[in-house]
Amino acid sequence: MSLRGTREVRENLQLFRLTGLLDAFSEPTFRKVVSKYIDEGPKDIILDLSKIDFVDSSGLGALVQLVKKAQGEDGTLQIVSNARVTQTVKLVRLEQFLSLQPTVEAALEKIKKP
Repeated sequence: MSLRGTREVRENLQLFRLTGLLDAFSEPTFRKVVSKYIDEGPKDIILDLSKIDFVDSSGLGALVQLVKKAQGEDGTLQIVSNARVTQTVKLVRLEQFLSLQPTVEAALEKIKKP
C-alpha cells in the first residue's frame, strides 16, 4: 500500500490527511507535493498522520525538511500523530521539533490566528 491523501484548504491553513506508508518509495513525491503547496500557501500546514501505518527514516527526513521549509516561509507545520508514528519520532528524539499533536483540533489550536 502506498501513500494516499487529501488536501483541504481553509482561509489560513492547509490540512493534509494521509494514509498508508511514508517510506523511501513514497517520500520523494510526498515531499515534492507538500513543498509545492507550502509555496502556494497558506503557509500554515497540518499533516494528519493519524492513519499512517509506517514511517521510515526517509519519511522522517521529509518531515524535518518540510518543517524547516514552512518555518522559512513564515509558517508552521503541525503533525497529528498516532502511537506508531510517535514511537518512531521519539526514537530519534524529534518529537519537539516536529510538533506532534494528538488530534487535528489540538493542531488547529497551535496554528497562529490570522
